[in-house]
Amino acid sequence: GESRGSPQQLAERYADLAASHSEALRQREEREWHNARLRQENARLRLENRRLRRENRCLFRQALLGPGPDKPPAEPGEEAEALRAQLGRLQEKHRRALRHLRRCRAAGGPEASAAEEGELEELLLEEEEQQLDK
Repeated sequence: GESRGSPQQLAERYADLAASHSEALRQREEREWHNARLRQENARLRLENRRLRRENRCLFRQALLGPGPDKPPAEPGEEAEALRAQLGRLQEKHRRALRHLRRCRAAGGPEASAAEEGELEELLLEEEEQQLDK
C-alpha cells in the first residue's frame, strides 16, 4: 500500500490534532464556566426581581391605604414628590435589569425557559412602548 506520509509528517499531524483537541476542550470549559456564571447572575436577578415586585406591591398598597394611624398624613405635594422620586429609581433599576438581560442574551447565555423568554419579550416591548411615548 501507499504510505500516507513520513513518520515526521504523521507526528506533526498528530501534534496538530492534539493541539486542536486541547484548544476545543479549553474553549468548552470556558463556555461552561461562563454559562455557570450567567446562571448564577440570572438566579440573583430573579431574586432581586421578586424582591422589587414585593416592594412595589407594598408601596402601592401603602399609597392606596394612606399613612397608618400613628403617622400624620403627609402633605399631598410632598407625598407626590416622594412617590415620583421612588418611581424614577424603580424605573432606572428596571432599565438596568433589561440592559443586563439583553447583554446576557447577546452573549449567548443559557437558554431561558419559554415562560422566561415570554416575560422578557413582554418587558422589552413595554420598555420600547414607553420610550416611544416619551
